[in-house]
Amino acid sequence: MTVVVSGVGVVLPRARSAPELMAPVAEAPPVEPKDLVGRKGLRYKDRATQLAYCAADAALRHAGLLDDGGLRVPGGSVAVVASSNYGNLDTICRAIDTIAEQTAAAGSAMDLPNASSNVIASSVAIRFGLRGPNLMLCNGATSGLDAVHWAATLIRGGRASRALVLGVEPDNESVRAFTGGARTIDGAAALVVESEESAAERGASAPAVLGDYVRGAGLGRTLERLARTAGDRPALWHLPEQRAAAVPDTLLAGVDRHDLAEVFGLGSGALGVLQCAAAVGWFAQGGAGPVYATAGTDADDASAGLALHGRAAA
Repeated sequence: MTVVVSGVGVVLPRARSAPELMAPVAEAPPVEPKDLVGRKGLRYKDRATQLAYCAADAALRHAGLLDDGGLRVPGGSVAVVASSNYGNLDTICRAIDTIAEQTAAAGSAMDLPNASSNVIASSVAIRFGLRGPNLMLCNGATSGLDAVHWAATLIRGGRASRALVLGVEPDNESVRAFTGGARTIDGAAALVVESEESAAERGASAPAVLGDYVRGAGLGRTLERLARTAGDRPALWHLPEQRAAAVPDTLLAGVDRHDLAEVFGLGSGALGVLQCAAAVGWFAQGGAGPVYATAGTDADDASAGLALHGRAAA
């Protein structure tokens, strides 16, 4: 079954669309969720969830699944797969500090829902009435690409006709302390992926097709496997989250490289979703040929790769 991308939402300080991931604006203030989705429903929600609301709203509207009247397809047909490694870290740290300094009884009742690691996926599903399968991944470097893969798996397995894939990472004191001071993206990206048949039935455009996905130990071996299964040599390679200089020149030599982390900061669990959104932006600007999205290292750590292919508008 062919799975296509029919909607993209990007909410970053320097990018509010897929093409801007390839050519970001020079300067921009932090994202203010109330300016994008209104104040209703934001109170007591952590920043990661608020950012996810914004990206989800943008992607669902871009795909034609949502308008001011609400969801335009049955809620049960839409799955949610979210990825974030640091999403509710500030809530957890605050709760631990309260327990250590006082007692568990001193904790805030308003923090309790946000202490669950699946708060982003579940909150987005509730807000938009998405009643299909609901998954939250907190899976390290490969988490974002894994989320895209599992969304496609749900569709190919008949569990849902379409899926909203979210990648989000907030920037706050707790995250910076955990990452050694690294600046995160403080934003979110979202994709709507669905079967080709589903998109055709709705008359929806599909600017990209999800190709082969591989996962294994070591970036080099992962790229070799992806090249064997995907067939065509990529025209663009989205680098994994490490300094570009740390990626050996021998890997995909001669292929244009793009490093989202260098421009936007630490993507972590959102990186894979951002890379897929950036591929859509590249296709929209006339880019042709396969795009590789990758995560992981060239050591024996877990790595993942996904090939995306552009599709001309009908």
